[in-house]
Amino acid sequence: MSAGVLVRRSVRGATALRGGRSWRPTPFQLAGFLFFLVMSLAYWRVPLCCDAGQHAAVVERLKADLLRPRHPMADLPGDGSAYYSPYALAQGLFARLAGLGGWEVVRLAGPVNLLVLLTGLNRFVRVLTPRPWAPVLALGAMTLLWGTERAWWSGYLGLLSMTGNLGYPSAFAIGLTFWAWALTGARARDALRVRYVGPSGLRGFGGYAALGALYGLILLVHPITSVAAVLGAVALVAGWQRGWRGAVAGRWALTGAVALASAACWPYFDVFALAGDRSVDGMHRILYLDLPGQFWLALLGLPALWLRARRSARDPLVLMFALDCAVVAYGWFSGHYTYGRILGLTLVPLQFALAVELAAPRPWGRWRRVLGSAATAGAALGFLTVQAGAVVPRSLDPVGFERPPDWPTYAWAARHIGPGEVVITDGYWAGHAIAGYGPNLVAPAWPDPALDERERGRRVADVKAYLAPGSTSAVRAAVVRRYHVRWLLLTRWHPVPEEAVVVAWSERTGEVLARVAG
Repeated sequence: MSAGVLVRRSVRGATALRGGRSWRPTPFQLAGFLFFLVMSLAYWRVPLCCDAGQHAAVVERLKADLLRPRHPMADLPGDGSAYYSPYALAQGLFARLAGLGGWEVVRLAGPVNLLVLLTGLNRFVRVLTPRPWAPVLALGAMTLLWGTERAWWSGYLGLLSMTGNLGYPSAFAIGLTFWAWALTGARARDALRVRYVGPSGLRGFGGYAALGALYGLILLVHPITSVAAVLGAVALVAGWQRGWRGAVAGRWALTGAVALASAACWPYFDVFALAGDRSVDGMHRILYLDLPGQFWLALLGLPALWLRARRSARDPLVLMFALDCAVVAYGWFSGHYTYGRILGLTLVPLQFALAVELAAPRPWGRWRRVLGSAATAGAALGFLTVQAGAVVPRSLDPVGFERPPDWPTYAWAARHIGPGEVVITDGYWAGHAIAGYGPNLVAPAWPDPALDERERGRRVADVKAYLAPGSTSAVRAAVVRRYHVRWLLLTRWHPVPEEAVVVAWSERTGEVLARVAG
């Protein structure tokens, strides 16, 4: 995951002709490679669920039309949908070239995103410290030190959550964020510039412009992650940059300008219009309701962060944590609960500060031994109470660890439904998954700035009217005509209307697929 260590040793014979250098992997290369294999297998083993259907639907729409994709889940125009990011466009293009479906592309994206994430983490921690074990400990802290209650959200990087969201844009954006922070810190901290930045061309204005393009890409791929990314960049620059001469200020201004310009030029949606959109705030209120249970183990990093603050009040990790907490608090008090989505990255300063402190060479003082023991106990507690079910197979599970969600597949229904045909469903799983195979829903499961929330509300009401126990054939026929409904995907508790014909059913869930006449 990082450059290996070159070791010079005394040699004889043919080896001497090669300069006596041998390659030795770093601790993170070994640990990171093993983690990559284990988590990729764990991700592939767990059935895709939750938001995966939405992201698979995005790929299907772009596969059908790269330039003018329809709405991800409804038979509507897709203009303005924030799901059509550069990341999604690359997935759609790959799907067309490889002849793959949306679900397959989301599944394959997991290891790719994980690779970006691991390499970015390694690069960022190396900017924070040269201690070789710090990236390994940072990876352990980032995946285990959360809480003792499940935190299952896109952008949360606990082991259990990773099994569900590695294929999401948020995972890719967080990996890019670590890379952006590494490059930002290397430029802000003059002592590290030559060592970490690389070719001299990247140290000039061109490098700052490229860094701005990277931040712009993060903004387009996952706008809420970009909030934390920018806060981290501000903390790194404010903490490490010395000597604000005109050229220095100009370089950072160029970075910001390029980031804004590159995001503004994206033709699929206006990312800046999302700042005032409140359509998804309500669904994110739950993020704030169980903070202690989901995050308290990360507080083991507070002593390490406090020590860094004592050394320097301008320490970047200290500033980053303070800025993140301020934004999370703003989300609560303002009612813009979507800002709570940065909670996953808010823990990073705590986790990484702890990792850097515990990577110090021995012998340790008493307080560091106590901190190390507490961190080890916390990691074990987090693993056994929440995270173990991500990587321990059920056959080897001695106590019944908490498992990721086990959603059914809807390939059995999708094989009968043509691309773009409209479906009404009363099932929660089906409502989140079926669009990922190509069909459309009357009422999308999630809010989207591309669809006025009042219109989505009317569609939800029409679906309820169609499915109501007392609905008449006239009411159902009106809904069918209004939205060009062709199919019903109904749970076993809902009777099939007399005008529909059952085509297939699921042995696992008892759901039935029926074709609507007319």
